[in-house]
Amino acid sequence: MGKYPRHLRRERGGIRPALDEGAKGRGGWITAEYSMLPYSTLTRKPRDISKAARRPLVEIQRLIGRSMRAALALQKLGARTICVDCDVLQADGGTRTAAITGAFVALSLAVKKLIAEKKLSESPILHAVAAASVGIVNGVPLLDLCYTEDVAASVDMNLVMNDSGQFIELQGTGEEATFSEQELAELLALGKSGIGQLLVAQQKAIAQG
Repeated sequence: MGKYPRHLRRERGGIRPALDEGAKGRGGWITAEYSMLPYSTLTRKPRDISKAARRPLVEIQRLIGRSMRAALALQKLGARTICVDCDVLQADGGTRTAAITGAFVALSLAVKKLIAEKKLSESPILHAVAAASVGIVNGVPLLDLCYTEDVAASVDMNLVMNDSGQFIELQGTGEEATFSEQELAELLALGKSGIGQLLVAQQKAIAQG
């Protein structure tokens, strides 16, 4: 849908045992790591090695982790941590929402592997999770903004939802502008329609994985 074929991503799930014995009674944990590779942008992007450069990345990683933890029953995961690696290979706006959508595919495949290896007796996944970006550019609501649209947007919003139609996270702001309740409703409806398409694409990818 939209521009998502241009958002090339690499998402992988790494599984490791819980770090301490006390964690066994608390269930598992999901975390994420996010990075934009040097040539993911039009001009080479320096690697994010300084503390200042990593600050926004940490916030994105936390967002991805929160979104994935909302997808499953952590107690059923057992005493293990799944770390989802999200590497942006080609960036054109909406990288965090694309990373969340791809991260759920990686998480699902990791769970399938645990079940196949008989390390889990049942799937801990409660809901599929996907995310989309929406915004208002020149007064027009748009879905899945590319870089130039994102820069020009007067309103920018990210939606994270599950397949039951419940919201996990909303991030919205006016860029030196305001927006009305009606415009908010239009953006939410547009984002929900895009997420619905992504949820279908996710299941196809998981079935093929």
